[in-house]
Amino acid sequence: MRILGVDPGYGRLGIAVIEKGLRSDTLVFSTCLETDKKSNLHDRLVEVGSLIESVIKEHSPSCMAIEDLFFSKNQKTAMQVAEARGIILYEAKKNGLEIFEYKPVEVKVAITGYGNSDKSQIIAMIPRLVKFPPRKMLDDEYDAIGIALTHSAHTKLSTKGS
Repeated sequence: MRILGVDPGYGRLGIAVIEKGLRSDTLVFSTCLETDKKSNLHDRLVEVGSLIESVIKEHSPSCMAIEDLFFSKNQKTAMQVAEARGIILYEAKKNGLEIFEYKPVEVKVAITGYGNSDKSQIIAMIPRLVKFPPRKMLDDEYDAIGIALTHSAHTKLSTKGS
């Protein structure tokens, strides 16, 4: 089973695809899309939708795990992230993916075992949970991997004969 993990946003969008294994998960793909701050929101949303669609087509995930919308104090930003999230959900459903949503605290518990863990603790744990070559990543990419791993932890792998 392949899981598409998404940390939604329009300025920075974290995306990861993991392959669920019997003993461990494998990171197949991950990236962080940074849209041009000088572009208008509509163009940025198109870029988000296009990337999601291309990742789905290239990596053939069976489902998508996405972080529940987190409302910040800045309502304008929250609304724009909600619009990006809508585009992401649309692309997933259009391509036949089942969608699973996780709250930030659920991701923290799944990755670190502690609901109040901070970003550095999550980033430190992810390489222990899934193997990938060391390289520089933005927080949003780690978040997407964490969201995919959260869904993996919540899903039993079905095996032949069971």
